[in-house]
Amino acid sequence: MRARKVTDLLAERADVVVRFQGGNNAGHTIVRGNEEFKLHLVPSGILHAGTLCAIGNGVVIDPKILTDEIEGLKRRAVPVANLRISANAHMIMPYHVLLDTAGEARLGSRMIGTTKRGIGPCYATSRHGSGSASRTCSTRRSSARRSWLRWSRSGSSSAPTPRTPSSTCTR
Repeated sequence: MRARKVTDLLAERADVVVRFQGGNNAGHTIVRGNEEFKLHLVPSGILHAGTLCAIGNGVVIDPKILTDEIEGLKRRAVPVANLRISANAHMIMPYHVLLDTAGEARLGSRMIGTTKRGIGPCYATSRHGSGSASRTCSTRRSSARRSWLRWSRSGSSSAPTPRTPSSTCTR
């Protein structure tokens, strides 16, 4: 029998489990019986019926990774109706990944060893107000959300312009 993660042991008794910061670089594996669940963005509380799970505004979200993770949970009959995502969470875009990769390449033998998933550049643009960070509330309308998801999967570095300015993202 494998040892259970402390966060999963705590989640089993919690009413709410919140992922409040970070990106999809780490992740955690939860074992239930013979099933193994690899979670990168969704809080482990999702595996406990009745637990409200939230992805907070300090998390940087890769839309493709999140969508794939949610779809994977659904395919395994794990209900995701109790999952909430902050409207102020920032999205990792393909250009963040390109910036991360280029930054590491530029450093050569002095590279810092990022995961090259765009997490650092997304945090940098969101914290420094450079205007190139997009919040999840920018994709509220389903047509805009579909456009962003298609774009994020395409790997293109030229992003569609969100119809809702990020300055209106106040939740």
